Amino acid sequence: MIIRKAEERDIPDIERLLVQICTVHSDGRPDLFKNGGQKYNYGQIKEIINDINRPLFVACDDEKESVIGYAMCIVQNVQNNTALHDMKTLYLDDLCVDETIRGQGIGRKIYDYLLEYAKKEGFYNFTLNVWECNEGAKRFYQNCGLSVQKTTLEKIL
Repeated sequence: MIIRKAEERDIPDIERLLVQICTVHSDGRPDLFKNGGQKYNYGQIKEIINDINRPLFVACDDEKESVIGYAMCIVQNVQNNTALHDMKTLYLDDLCVDETIRGQGIGRKIYDYLLEYAKKEGFYNFTLNVWECNEGAKRFYQNCGLSVQKTTLEKIL
């Protein structure tokens, strides 16, 4: 397996995985997520690939170079804030491994790659959000050593 920056030729595979991850969310929160939807369309993914502040990485199998996972990130910079210290954060917007091969350590390899990238690029921290209904993702990130930074609460009206 190799992990590299995404290219335009990867977009159809990324779209396929986006539908898979949206299905996980729509199964857990059908009141919020549309079944069969995807977070970004082809044009938006293409823009992300070309945006230096939105690093997008893909994991590919060695033989076919087909995409088996991805990680979409956002560079967040806090500067001259009256309450917060200046810091550069690598925010993980989305991580997905193809549902047919989950549980084989691919997600962990992508995660480890992101941490090394963040360290090399001088980020202060690495953050992400995980939906409460996504028990598998919560366990995965806890096993990776992440801890809760803040909690978002809701009341459905």
